[in-house]
Amino acid sequence: MAMAVQQGEATPLYRDASAPVEARVRDLLGRMTLREKAAQMAQIERTVASPRALKDLAAGSVLNGGGSAPSERDSPADWARMVDGMQRLALSSRLGVPILYGTDAVHGHSNVYGATVFPHNVGLGAARDAELLRKIGAATALEVRATGIHWTFAPCVAVCRDRRWGRCYESYGEDPVTVRSLATVITGLQGQPPADHPHGYPFLASVRENVLACAKHFVGDGGTDKGINEGDTISSYDHLESMHVAPYLDCIAQGVATVMASHSKWNGERLHSCRHLLTDVLKGKLGFKGFVISDWEGIDKICEPHPAQGSDYRYCIAQSVNAGMDMIMIPYRFEEFLEHLLSLVEIGEIPMSRIDDAVERILRVKFISGVFDHPFSDPSLLDMVGCKEHRLLAREAVRKSMVLLKNGKNQKKPFLPLDKNAKRILVTGTHADDIGYQCGGWTIAWGGNSGKITPGTSILEAIKESVGAQTEVVYEACATETTIETGEFSYAVVVVGEVPYSESVGDRADLSIPFNGSDLITLVASKIPTLVIVVSGRPLDIETQVLEKIYALVAAWLPGTEGMGVADCLFGHHDFVGTLPVTWQRSVDQLPINAGDANYDPLFPVGYGLNMFQSDDNST
Repeated sequence: MAMAVQQGEATPLYRDASAPVEARVRDLLGRMTLREKAAQMAQIERTVASPRALKDLAAGSVLNGGGSAPSERDSPADWARMVDGMQRLALSSRLGVPILYGTDAVHGHSNVYGATVFPHNVGLGAARDAELLRKIGAATALEVRATGIHWTFAPCVAVCRDRRWGRCYESYGEDPVTVRSLATVITGLQGQPPADHPHGYPFLASVRENVLACAKHFVGDGGTDKGINEGDTISSYDHLESMHVAPYLDCIAQGVATVMASHSKWNGERLHSCRHLLTDVLKGKLGFKGFVISDWEGIDKICEPHPAQGSDYRYCIAQSVNAGMDMIMIPYRFEEFLEHLLSLVEIGEIPMSRIDDAVERILRVKFISGVFDHPFSDPSLLDMVGCKEHRLLAREAVRKSMVLLKNGKNQKKPFLPLDKNAKRILVTGTHADDIGYQCGGWTIAWGGNSGKITPGTSILEAIKESVGAQTEVVYEACATETTIETGEFSYAVVVVGEVPYSESVGDRADLSIPFNGSDLITLVASKIPTLVIVVSGRPLDIETQVLEKIYALVAAWLPGTEGMGVADCLFGHHDFVGTLPVTWQRSVDQLPINAGDANYDPLFPVGYGLNMFQSDDNST
């Protein structure tokens, strides 16, 4: 580690772990050059985190983009070695300021092979269990810490108002009350602040067991016109505040350390350059004392429709920093960003006071995070990644997130629970035996993938494990007419759903079931009593004639790696307790549709969900 002080000088205050955080911040800030301050405001991608970037230029933070990993099927130890190596470089810079390393652990530590993958937020919204969310946050924090990482870009507290939005599954629901109630995940990630903790001040309970959280995306990202990702939320300020700002009150009350700005616009103005919302509202009115970080290349998009280059890029930097952006997720243009930022300060386009405010906020979070005093990973935590206890918690989350939408063709004869001792059953559908499809986006790869992308239990495997020893389970990904006609099945389970996606790739104007799912359901249900399980990030269109043919319908959302949680409910080991966190439309033509709308006439209303011994013959 480089000497941070001149020869003969006493150990500086910022190195004193017993000194108050604000005193350490002031001391370090006073020792920094403008170039060192500007570098602290940069977050760079791990692939460009070179010795020059970390040691010579002292970049403030590193992240991995979705799917960016040290190696294929990397081990937790591989991740820890990578982060520790970067930290050693940062600590050898002139002042020895450590980096914060951030990752998208949005439903478990899902970039890491073998980690526990929990249901995506839409499923947890169906569970409506604040204590469950806290436990999931705590488990995720341990797995993230095990890999040497200090910070997750979670939770997303967007309120999803249009199911066409490609990030609908990252939202807990369509109403701010549900979203606010589940912000307890922050207490799980960061720990519980004491009763006298100062309002808005960032908090971390344990440098060993907790990680910094990031409330995102500020603000209105779930309310864009037509559900277009990174689109325009057109509303009055009062509506924006009551619908989309409201969840941030709960995040800030729990001491959330960071807030990420949204790629989207509010009434035509990019959030990344909106001083009113970032500074006047978030930092002023709401009293947020942590730091605001941009989204991936978020400042570049201020200058769209053309890529930000040259003078345009300078303009984007000035607009975002002056609006209140503290750290910029660049992620690849570090030196170009640094030179432009320095120049903008030197010519007075960005005031020095704004730089000092940004760096003060960043350093505050760094001291609270513990990286100055405990900069390296803890190998004793490695066994926590994907451990049995966490997988059991994920299994509980899956079964609590399942929503039973139909159970029997008449009220007197429920179809579920399934008979585990039936002689012969058919399991079919694209999503019956696919861990990647179960997990969805933001899992191993940015957009997710199909197949055995990480260890877990598929729905098919869970069914096989749950039935009696004498029960024959016949599986065909796409059941043939011959099989259906001649199989003599007691019942069928058809598992259909969406392919994985992330962000704008998931924007949809067509929400019919992919892979001709409705045709498969109709084919099977015409001959065999059928349960349909929908694996998706949002409600899909289910035609009336299809719904009439089937005996039972379950929304499984994107359950993650623990398919046994699905089987727990199907076979009656646990009752269904989940209820719809979003309105289930009759067809995409109804969208946007939300509770409280005039002429509200959905297929299933928000809050709907049967238990095992209820049926509903009026669902269509």
